[in-house]
This record gives sequence, C-alpha cells and structure tokens, in this order.
Amino acid sequence: MSDVKNMMGTDAIKKLKELAEGIDICMFCTHLGELPITTRPMSTQEVDEQGNIWFFSRVSSNKNQEIKQDDKVQLFYAKISSSTYLSVFGYADVLVDKEKIKELWDGVEKAWFTEGKDDPEITLIRIRTQEAYYWDTKDGAVISLIKMGVAAITGQEQDQGVEGTLRP
Repeated sequence: MSDVKNMMGTDAIKKLKELAEGIDICMFCTHLGELPITTRPMSTQEVDEQGNIWFFSRVSSNKNQEIKQDDKVQLFYAKISSSTYLSVFGYADVLVDKEKIKELWDGVEKAWFTEGKDDPEITLIRIRTQEAYYWDTKDGAVISLIKMGVAAITGQEQDQGVEGTLRP
C-alpha cells in the first residue's frame, strides 16, 4: 500500500523539479481533446521556480502548430529503474526568448539547431503546470522489489511507496 502525500506551492515545485529533471525524457502529448492524441519524446530543459517546464522546439515542428491550435498538454515521465513516475497536465506557450534560450543552452541542442543559439528555427515551449500526479518509492527500487517479494510470500501487504498530487 502506498502513502498519499499531496503537495502545494514550493514543496510541490521542489518535488516536480526533482522528478522531471531527474527523469529528463518525457512523452509530450498534444491534441488531448481528440483522437489520436499526438505523442513524442522530449527532453526537459528545466523546471523553474514557478513550476514551469521548459523544452526546446523547432518553429516548423508539428507540436508548435498543435499547441497554437490547442494549448492543453500532458507529459508522462517514467524511470523504471527507480520505480518513479510523473504525469503533468498544463498549458503550453511557444516562445522566442533569446535570453532564456541562452540560459538553457548547453550545446547538445546543436544536433537539432545547427546554427546554435541564434538558429532561426529555435523556439522554447513553456508548460505552465496546472497539476501533476507522482508515484515514487520510499526506499529505492531494490528495497521495493524485496518488499514485493516478502508480500508475495507472506501474503501481507507491504508499504510500497508514496504518491500524490502536486499543485504549484
């Protein structure tokens, strides 16, 4: 059985930052109101002090066009090795902010933006987090596996971790 720990404000932002930046790659979903939902992997650049999640994107990308039509997005993070999961719902903005681009740029992006920080195709996507839900282990993956094994053998329910809502 998991404990439920809902968080708000700075505690929620701290947990959101820990999980999203620790996992890094998420499945970024657009077109939430219609099928099929469009999903693609994206690398998280930062979770800022307000709980906004930042990504790099190309001006001409489908996701930028989809966000202009409907700004609702869902992000799904999963780190199997530590049994850590995060689902984020929010609203997306496509921005060209040269200062923020310089702040977030670490050079890896050159693979997609060959002209560097000044590439005319570079934009930022800012997700304004409305609510997130997380599942996390208390003891790490190895201890969690041992607890599951004990529960299977003894038939006794074991404390499996913590989960809850995050509202920045």
